[in-house]
Amino acid sequence: MDQPSPVAVANIRKIGLHTARRHIFLCCDQTTPKCCDRERSLIAWDHLKRRLNEMGLSDGGGILRTKANCLRICADGPIAVVYPDGTWYRGCDPPVLDRIIEEHLVNGRRVEEYVIAEHPL
Repeated sequence: MDQPSPVAVANIRKIGLHTARRHIFLCCDQTTPKCCDRERSLIAWDHLKRRLNEMGLSDGGGILRTKANCLRICADGPIAVVYPDGTWYRGCDPPVLDRIIEEHLVNGRRVEEYVIAEHPL
C-alpha cells in the first residue's frame, strides 16, 4: 500500500486528528436545502468554525469539525451530530451551537432539549 502524501500527513497533524476527542458534523450549504434555509446553515457553520477557533478547540484542540452537505434528516435544521457519542441535534443556530460546544464538546454533557436521536457507533 502506498504511503500518504506529505501534504496529507501535514494536514492530519494540523487538524489534530490523533488528539481528537469529539467530531461534530453540521448539515450545511446543502445542494437542495430542505432542513433549513441555505443562508441560515452557512451562518451556523461560520459561527461553529469561529467559536471553535476562538476557544482553541480546533487544530489540535481536541475537536474536529466537518461541513456535511446533508445529514438526511431534512427537517428542524440545521442538524448536527457529535461523534463518538452519536448524539444528533436539531435547530443548531449559533446560540444552540454555543451550548453544544460548551456543554457537550467541552464537558461531555448532552444538551437534552435539542437532542433528536442518539446512536453511538
